[in-house]
Amino acid sequence: MPVLGLTSLSSWGSLVSVALLIVFSYVVIKLTLAYLDYLRWAPFYTGLPMDPYASKLLGHLLMYPGPNEEGLRFQMERCDKFPKFHLLWISFRPVLIAHHPETVKVLLKSTEPKPRQLGTVYILGLDWLGEGLLIANGQKWLRNRRLLTPAFHFDILQSYIALKNKAASVLVDKIDQQVKAGNSFELFSFIGLASLDIILQCAFSYESNCQQLGETHPYVHAVNVLSDIWVARSLKPWFYPDFLFYLSPSGREFKKNCDYVHKVAEDIIAKRKKSLEEEGSKPKSRHLDFLDILLTAKDENSQGLTSLEIRNEVDTFLFEGHDTTTSGMCWTLYLLAKHPEHQRECQREIDELMEGRENRDLQWSDLPKLSYLTQCIKESMRLYPPVTFIQRVTTKDIVLDDHQIPAGTTIGVQIYNLHHNKAVWEDPYEFKPERFSPDKERKYDNFAFVPFSAGPRNCIGQHFAMNEMKIILVHVLQRFNLSLDPTGEVNIKIGVVLRTKNGIKVIAERR
Repeated sequence: MPVLGLTSLSSWGSLVSVALLIVFSYVVIKLTLAYLDYLRWAPFYTGLPMDPYASKLLGHLLMYPGPNEEGLRFQMERCDKFPKFHLLWISFRPVLIAHHPETVKVLLKSTEPKPRQLGTVYILGLDWLGEGLLIANGQKWLRNRRLLTPAFHFDILQSYIALKNKAASVLVDKIDQQVKAGNSFELFSFIGLASLDIILQCAFSYESNCQQLGETHPYVHAVNVLSDIWVARSLKPWFYPDFLFYLSPSGREFKKNCDYVHKVAEDIIAKRKKSLEEEGSKPKSRHLDFLDILLTAKDENSQGLTSLEIRNEVDTFLFEGHDTTTSGMCWTLYLLAKHPEHQRECQREIDELMEGRENRDLQWSDLPKLSYLTQCIKESMRLYPPVTFIQRVTTKDIVLDDHQIPAGTTIGVQIYNLHHNKAVWEDPYEFKPERFSPDKERKYDNFAFVPFSAGPRNCIGQHFAMNEMKIILVHVLQRFNLSLDPTGEVNIKIGVVLRTKNGIKVIAERR
């Protein structure tokens, strides 16, 4: 007669052994196939500019310090050494890094797709963002881009101005509370909630009061966690297979936060569907917004977007519409706090524009008149591009800097490198807004400065973002002088969006 529990323990041990054997076999097969691919690919890339590497298994990964300031220095050392492009081996997979207008434009002027093979960047975000505009390819991307373009018509963007001013007023009142208390405040926290408030109200007509509910919001926290895990996973080839990744603590955390952001998107969609049933397709009580168009758009075959496609676009626009814009505004305010002479020039321009007005809100017609502030925003996005890296995969042979590149090659456009390339920019690490004065800006190649990407797959919401940045910055700068908190240390952190390790602390003083 078996001792109680020993039989079940033995069975459990056998199951674990079988599971481990399956995992081990899977890894061995994948590594073998990857190495065979490496042997097939390697001859095509002989002679391309690259640094030597010690390990065929990990390629150049062992040399990369990580997604931080040391990682940026690593990137720029190679940019200085290879000004047009260079090759990296990520395990057994070759990735070309382009960071010069002449090589970048070859990719961005084309409609080449974003890579979705195992080991490439975008597939790692698929469970979060789905096949929204950021990740979709081919006819699916083309159809959805065409359906969504009306949501960014100037008439619709103009209707958002009052909501953006309203959210900006809440933000400056919050900052004023810190002034009264004699406290500094952290930019990414305050600006991030204001940007989330704007995207929820403008694109989804959704009142959340997120700015009044504290210094953070569960959605913002979830997006930060998802972004960090996405980047960390991209540097660990052993976690490229989904089933291995989701067995890990990071994988389970990623899944939990994906479920949360999907629930937020689904709640927003459900409330709007109910509203449309009550009001009809043309709401009388509010402006026509992004979500209205998502829910009612039809293609040439009278087919609308599926429920999953709608959620994917909501997830994509919620993330891209608040996180990237937050980064752009925070780095601009950081630079203006660091360079008070440029801050004063922005304030002079704002004061002249607003002189004699009782209402301090910006009007639609004011936005093109903020020329110096626009120069500062652009120079900030050159120094600290919100999105530092995008990828494409070639579907046909191309030529880069007189080198033949075969079809099927993954090419990364390293925007941070491009914006700091010494072969393109004089004093690339200096904050010089005058680079973007009308007479000087036109001298640069159109593909030297691409914070919103460029070409047919450029950012569909770039005008929405620029308008938001101008409105928020005007409200802050007309009320306060900003300086950096000397107790705060600013350390760059590379994520899906460029942020800092511990935020940016500034001190506001009433003007």
